[in-house]
Amino acid sequence: MPIPDDVTGYEIDKDVQQELQSLPKGLAEDVARNLVMVATLIDEDPEQAYAYSRIALRLASRVAAVREAAGFAAYANQKYSEALAEFRAARRMTGSVELWPVMADCERGLGRPEKALEMAGAPEVQKLDKASQVEMRLVAAGARRDLDQIDAAIVTLQSPELASNSVQPWTARLRYAYADALLAAGREDEAREWFAKAVESDKDGTTDASDRLAELDGVEFVDALGDDETDEVPGVAEVQEAKETQEASEDSDAPEGAENSAEDKDSAGDKD
Repeated sequence: MPIPDDVTGYEIDKDVQQELQSLPKGLAEDVARNLVMVATLIDEDPEQAYAYSRIALRLASRVAAVREAAGFAAYANQKYSEALAEFRAARRMTGSVELWPVMADCERGLGRPEKALEMAGAPEVQKLDKASQVEMRLVAAGARRDLDQIDAAIVTLQSPELASNSVQPWTARLRYAYADALLAAGREDEAREWFAKAVESDKDGTTDASDRLAELDGVEFVDALGDDETDEVPGVAEVQEAKETQEASEDSDAPEGAENSAEDKDSAGDKD
């Protein structure tokens, strides 16, 4: 699979660079280029990102960063069993627990929310940084909802991070999840309040909180240029009908025999 020439313009993570130093130089460069393509495409074209991750995996399956990248590419394509296997391999190689939340979410994807909740209560969670702990809380709340335990999901999300007025990278998603759980529980007024708070903290548009808030407020968005434009734009169908009527009228008003006269004139011109 070809890699764009300008891929070298992207910088690879320093920790990954250090891992790749264990490979011969040419091989390390090839692997790095494929990893960059995975990182570049994973959001906009996850299938292509997955294809590049498989190439990197064939080239250097004993590099933890490669196994991790392959895991995230599989995860982005909802290949949860494959993703979990790659994350477990990366964890065995590094001993790190940072992949614990996404591993638990893979368990959810495989239809095993009980296993995800078991992981949420494991000692490994205490070793996570703050961002990963919040992510683990989101996964646990999702698992509760998988089990139709809506009230338990709401309680799971109630935390100092949720109550804080400080805006962190995880704030918008945490508030959104809480608002969505409240709405599922029928607590619409509270849900509206938290969707509004999610909008305030979502500067990058990572959630659709603004749309959900508008929906609760009864705001409807109409696409004026939908699939059937004549139905969407007032007057278009009527104008077309009037035009066809006028053309039919002009044809019927033409002098009787006018068409024959024109043909006779042409015939006379030929004789001349």
